[in-house]
Amino acid sequence: MSSTAIHVTDIEAAINWWRERAPSPDGISAAPEVQALAEAYALLALSRATEVEADTLKPQALDAWMTWYATTPDSPCIAICSTAQGDAVCKGCGRSFDEVQHWPALDPFEKRVVWHRILQEGTAWRFNRYAERVTR
Repeated sequence: MSSTAIHVTDIEAAINWWRERAPSPDGISAAPEVQALAEAYALLALSRATEVEADTLKPQALDAWMTWYATTPDSPCIAICSTAQGDAVCKGCGRSFDEVQHWPALDPFEKRVVWHRILQEGTAWRFNRYAERVTR
């Protein structure tokens, strides 16, 4: 995944968030944000791709995605940081030492790349024994 790519699961999550926020008044039509994101989703499906470059999205789709993104947790941290103890990868959140150190400087797309990776790996303590600390 490139650093400015948006994964299909994020497009899906944004569509569902917008559908809940702005439900169809008639069961047929969709909010403009849903329509914009659905177009990007359809293009991904047609090309059998799993990600889209953010700069190829139409402005309305990117704005809708950024609005959804602003509602997501910023950091995967669960306040158990083993990188402070010398681990290359944090046992608590699954981020590398560099990712933990540079997190504030990462843009939303870079952060979502990391989030996607740690969700796929599912090995960090945030996903098992300390899952009660997580609000996703």
